[in-house]
Amino acid sequence: MMAEKGKLVRWFDDKGFGFIEQENGKGDLFIHISALKGMSRKPIIGDVIHYHTSFDAKGKACAANARIEGVSQTLTIAPLAQKITQDRPPVKDRSHRTPSKRIGKPQRSRYGLFTILVVIGVAVFIYKKVPTKKFDTTPVEAVAMEPMEHFQCQGKVWCSEMTSYEEAIFYLRNCPGTKMDGDGDGIPCENQF
Repeated sequence: MMAEKGKLVRWFDDKGFGFIEQENGKGDLFIHISALKGMSRKPIIGDVIHYHTSFDAKGKACAANARIEGVSQTLTIAPLAQKITQDRPPVKDRSHRTPSKRIGKPQRSRYGLFTILVVIGVAVFIYKKVPTKKFDTTPVEAVAMEPMEHFQCQGKVWCSEMTSYEEAIFYLRNCPGTKMDGDGDGIPCENQF
């Protein structure tokens, strides 16, 4: 497989990648620092890069087995590793595939789904432990300060028989046998009023 060459037109040193303007006129080609193994220095904009076109896992074209023209290599590849590299079958041409749509999308965290599930689990646990009903905790004495002479004990026992909260308080205080304070906190008919 014949090596191609092009000129490095953009390089992001902090991110470790850049783009080569290909001599064949096919546009700019992505190159990662890992494609330049064994170079004695990092690439600089304007360097002539010799490379082989390869494709990443998503089918996007990129430079591989690259070297910078005129720059020495610091590492030597063992003869066995060279033979393995040479015997490797050529990479399939995937240039017909559509470009990746990853640009501009945030990368997914491998812990993202697990974290969301844990948060939901904790929220459900707390929701089940915290009572959802809000009870009126105003003392009975504070609710009915005015005299309740207009009510009379007439045998009413249940909350469903009461017409107002004041009537329920009157029955709870003054009439025997009422069934309006199930939890014994002194507040009658909590669900109804």
